[in-house]
Amino acid sequence: MTVAGTGDHALGRRRQLSDEVADHVRDLIMAGRVRHGEFLRLERIAEDLGISVTPVREALLSLRGEGFVTLEPRRGFMPAPLTRQDVQDLFEAQAYFAGELAARAAGRITEPELAALDRTQAQLEEAFEAGDSAGIERANHRFHRAINLCAGSPKTAFLLQTVVRYAPRRFYASIDGWTRASADDHRLVLAALRAGNADAARQAMRAHIRHAGTLLVVHLEAQGFWAAEPE
Repeated sequence: MTVAGTGDHALGRRRQLSDEVADHVRDLIMAGRVRHGEFLRLERIAEDLGISVTPVREALLSLRGEGFVTLEPRRGFMPAPLTRQDVQDLFEAQAYFAGELAARAAGRITEPELAALDRTQAQLEEAFEAGDSAGIERANHRFHRAINLCAGSPKTAFLLQTVVRYAPRRFYASIDGWTRASADDHRLVLAALRAGNADAARQAMRAHIRHAGTLLVVHLEAQGFWAAEPE
């Protein structure tokens, strides 16, 4: 029993590590740091993350199943083509679910929960003023997670999480205008939640997510990400 339990634990840890690598590679692709035509070097990724090649290979095979990477025979993995429409579609789906969760949270959120959101927003703005990218991303994650939990809709939150995994969570702070937009947009969401206005909360959150998607498209265009794309 002990041996079996140990094996199960090791397998679970390996799957978790593979999932973390997949998240990392998705972020690289969605942030425009690697693109179609560039091969993903397993050894380089493993070295950057301080792990073995095995979970990297498993992660890339998983991403191949999602359509995020392709496998070129005898050459290796590369990101699949990513169009403007792909990016817009991902953020539109995210906006839909996030908006619904914000609307439901508006009818359930308590004063202590609003106070906690205010503190998180203050921390995000302090991190912005300090140029603390990691702090900005942590505060932004806490802000959205708190609203999603307030909604009391775990199935919808799960669907949102499935979509969010395709957004570049770790690199948002490097996108021009994102931190300022995040701070400003959050205030509108907070005002709607404080007023208990479900429709306003839904619209404010959807506008916020779409704004982030637009900024990402502009960021990728500035990098020449779609320079070879036919008009």
